[in-house]
Amino acid sequence: MEYFFQQLINGVTLGSIYGLIAIGYTMVYGIIGMINFAHGDVFMVGGFIALICFLALMAMGLTAIPLALFIVLLVAMGLTALYGWTVERFAYRPLRGSFRLAPLISAIGMSIILQNYVQIAQGARVKSLPPLIEGGHTLFESETFSVQLSNVQIVVVLTTLVLMVAFSLVVAKTRLGRDMRACEQDLKMASLLGVDIDRTISLTFVIGAALASVAGIMYLLYYGVVDFFIGFVAGVKAFTAAVLGGIGSLPGAMLGGLLIGLIETMWSAYFSIEYKDVAAFSILIVVLIFLPTGILGRPEVEKV
Repeated sequence: MEYFFQQLINGVTLGSIYGLIAIGYTMVYGIIGMINFAHGDVFMVGGFIALICFLALMAMGLTAIPLALFIVLLVAMGLTALYGWTVERFAYRPLRGSFRLAPLISAIGMSIILQNYVQIAQGARVKSLPPLIEGGHTLFESETFSVQLSNVQIVVVLTTLVLMVAFSLVVAKTRLGRDMRACEQDLKMASLLGVDIDRTISLTFVIGAALASVAGIMYLLYYGVVDFFIGFVAGVKAFTAAVLGGIGSLPGAMLGGLLIGLIETMWSAYFSIEYKDVAAFSILIVVLIFLPTGILGRPEVEKV
C-alpha cells in the first residue's frame, strides 16, 4: 500500500505538468477549432530559457532560490509568450481563411523549425541542472518502504493549482475571458459584435505559451534535464490528455493530464516500463470508443 501511495504522488506530479501543457492545446482548439502542434516545442523552449536563466543567476551569485525561481518564472513566461505569439502570427493567422489542413501543416513546420533551432543553438546533448529544491517529508513509513513527498513535488503541484485557479478566474471574470468565450461560440458573430478576434486569438496563444513555459520550468526542476526533443514526446502526451479529458474543456485538460500521468506512472511501477506509452494511448482509445468527446467534452453543435 505504501508503494501505491508513492506512485500516486509521482503520478499526480507528472500529470500536473502534462495538464499545464494540455491547457494550451484545448484553448486554441476551443477558439479556432485547430490543433497547435508546435505547442509541445514551445514547452521545450520554455525549459531551455529557464535553464539558461538559472545558470546565469547562479553565475551572478544569486543563491536565494525563491527569488531566483520568481525571476526565472517572469523571464521564461515573457520570452516563451513571444514564441507563442510568433507561431500564431506567422503559422496560423495568414492561413485562417484557408482549408483546415493548411494551418495544421504550417504548425508542424513551426515545430520542426523550433526543434532544429534549439538543436543548433544549444546542441543535441542533454542539458542538466543541479538540484535547486532539495529535501522533503516522509508521509508513511514501514519496515520495507517509506512514502516520500519531496519539496519539488509540492512546488510543482501547488504552482499548477495556483495557475489553474488564476486562469479560470481570468476566463470567467475578465473582459478577455468574455471575448474568448464569445470567439469559442462563433468567431464571425463575435467580430460583428465588436470583439477584436485577432487580438483575442493572439492573446490565447500567448497565455497558452506562458503556461507551457511554466510546465517547462517544473519539468526542469523535477527531472533536472532538458533536451531539444522533449517537446515532441511531452506534446503528444499532453495532446492525448486534452483529447482524453475533452478537448475544448479547461477542467478536462487538467483531468486528462492527471489521468495520463497516473496511468504512465502506475504502469511503469507495476508492469513493464517499455509499454507505459502503449498503456496511456490504449486507455485513450477505449475512452473515445464509448465517449467520443472525451470525459468532460461537450458534443459539437452544428450552427445553421
